[in-house]
Amino acid sequence: MTPQLAYSDDGQDLPDYPFTAADRLDSHWFVPWERRRWLNSDMRLKGTPECRALYFDLINIAYDQSPIGTLPTDNAVLAKLLFVPESHFAQLCGMAYGPLHKWRRCRCEGEVRLMHDFVLHTLLDAVSRREDNRARMEAANRQKRLQRLRSTVAGLHTDLARNDAAMRWIDDYLTAEGCEYRSTTWVERAIGAWSTHIFDLNNRGIK
Repeated sequence: MTPQLAYSDDGQDLPDYPFTAADRLDSHWFVPWERRRWLNSDMRLKGTPECRALYFDLINIAYDQSPIGTLPTDNAVLAKLLFVPESHFAQLCGMAYGPLHKWRRCRCEGEVRLMHDFVLHTLLDAVSRREDNRARMEAANRQKRLQRLRSTVAGLHTDLARNDAAMRWIDDYLTAEGCEYRSTTWVERAIGAWSTHIFDLNNRGIK
């Protein structure tokens, strides 16, 4: 009898995987590894040395798959990726702590693949950190833009340069206009737009 794979959806609806083939984490060149969690895990304590090695290999392989963090469900493909005979891989997967321990089926844009909660956790954490870094970079870049803009405006309208709300509005205006080089002419135009904006607000009774 052919051993069964060490994953199952228990007849329930398969979860939708949160990443797609279009998602990329090109800078994700390392895997954060929770050493103590691994040392005390059932997989390490109860799995054979060979199963543990293949299990770790599959985790690393998954980071280069598409969608990122998943594996194909085909035994033959997995065995080829691990450089082991398919029949031997199937036998190992029939063990309680085989190479596919805690891997489970999921839906990936109409395709059924395998996911692992640990791998998904590390990817979601990486995306969160990337977004945090991006937000910090954008905030820092805007602060620099505002400083340069304030200096330019100060040479044209000293009082306006002290108005933080005006500086932010003018910065947004220039960005929306696609202004890459903020020449004096562009800044003068933006100041004029700000004046019109304030005039319109006052006419509508908004202060």
